[in-house]
Amino acid sequence: MRAAVVTDFDKPLEIQEIPVPEPEPHQVLVRIEASGLCHTDIHAAHGDWPVKPGLPFIPGHEGVGVVERVGSAVTGRVVGERVAIPWLGRACGTCAYCVGGRETLCESQQNSGYAVNGAHAEYAVASADYVVPVPDGVDPAEAAPLTCAGVTTYKAVKVSGLRPTERAAIFGIGGLGHLALQYARIFGAETIAVDITEEKLALARELGADHTVNAADADPVARIKELGGADVAVVLAASPRVLEQAHASLRRGGRLVLVSLPKDNVMRLPVFETVLGGLTVIGSIVGTRGDLAEVFQLHAAGRTKVIYETRELADINRSFEEVLASEVPARLVFRM
Repeated sequence: MRAAVVTDFDKPLEIQEIPVPEPEPHQVLVRIEASGLCHTDIHAAHGDWPVKPGLPFIPGHEGVGVVERVGSAVTGRVVGERVAIPWLGRACGTCAYCVGGRETLCESQQNSGYAVNGAHAEYAVASADYVVPVPDGVDPAEAAPLTCAGVTTYKAVKVSGLRPTERAAIFGIGGLGHLALQYARIFGAETIAVDITEEKLALARELGADHTVNAADADPVARIKELGGADVAVVLAASPRVLEQAHASLRRGGRLVLVSLPKDNVMRLPVFETVLGGLTVIGSIVGTRGDLAEVFQLHAAGRTKVIYETRELADINRSFEEVLASEVPARLVFRM
């Protein structure tokens, strides 16, 4: 099979011909139909984070495909079923986080395309218990971005406690932000889209944003305060300055939801404003299998629209460059 392989953190990925993996007793073999490109894949391939993947490895955690073989101990999945391979490749299943419905906080988890080989390949093996069925009628190329970008932003909106008639500001309209905006609308909020490119803001308006703010031309804090301030601000741009602007845009009792991971790992948090304004800062990390099932249900019902472009797996290095240069409107998906 063909696979995109990271052999060195300082070199381009290699398209290699390698054997099709054999599923272990609790795994399934999935023939990949579509695999979404997430910025985390780029961080993984470049070894950007403190805990680095072991070399060599295959990135990709937005894989969607058909089960071709099941391990000897698998009972819940069947050959021919379309499933998604998400970031949460496997968790222990027994710790307080797992049994309490917060499996993405499991300290023993293994992540697809990072700790174990991922989906930027023609075939992938995955834990049968952690793949998620894709509803009939959902295009694999649309399901792929929902497997990470979708569930990550859905969970961020969910944990914010956003209520109907509240005001939600989405900072960063791109692969994640265009979905976060739609989920905020589904939750019944008045929505504000913040970005620095007019093309992304035009997309936000097409998707139903009530207000848009071009942060390159105007102070987003002042503009949002003119609207009454945000009850919820979801930050998807990896810039400390944007994190701080989002915090400053909140009205009293507001909630700041941090999703992006700035390279410098810091932001300034004004304590007086946070305490006196009764503000809450929330960290949100991807979503559970249950969250992803809900994301797929919403999409199957026609409630969300995925903006994406397709690429060939052979073009993965150029695709990395496109993402880093912000040359794509939302998400890139490799069709196998």
